[in-house]
Amino acid sequence: MTAPRYESVRVLEREVGVLIRRVKRVIGERARAVHEDLQPASYLMLSWLAEAGPVRASEMVDHFGIDKGAVSRQLQHLGDLGLVERTPDPADGRATLVAASDDAVRRLADVGEHRRKWLDERLGDWNADELATFAATLEKYNSALNAG
Repeated sequence: MTAPRYESVRVLEREVGVLIRRVKRVIGERARAVHEDLQPASYLMLSWLAEAGPVRASEMVDHFGIDKGAVSRQLQHLGDLGLVERTPDPADGRATLVAASDDAVRRLADVGEHRRKWLDERLGDWNADELATFAATLEKYNSALNAG
């Protein structure tokens, strides 16, 4: 690795660390904005459920790469807060589907809209091309890391 490339990778690593710390904080803030007792890990699952639609818990295990017990605990937490609904699986009456409640979907949409407005304000001096380039570069970065 050349010296300039090494320095760029070092700066990238540092800035990704800053991004990770910011994302952790933001997830906690968003979780509390959806429901004051919502745990950050449960917020991530709820957000995914709102987009994925009704799924079996086993699909969540596969998607998140965590054990069935952890998914079950998070779903129990979400259920206790009234943020998920369980229904029988029409394809297999013995199985259950889990989905974000209508109230949860509405709350998530409100929080997301607020966050996008905040982000747009913070990046107000970026022109549309700069924003599109950064988004595309970040997407390329994530794709490259997911490929390995």
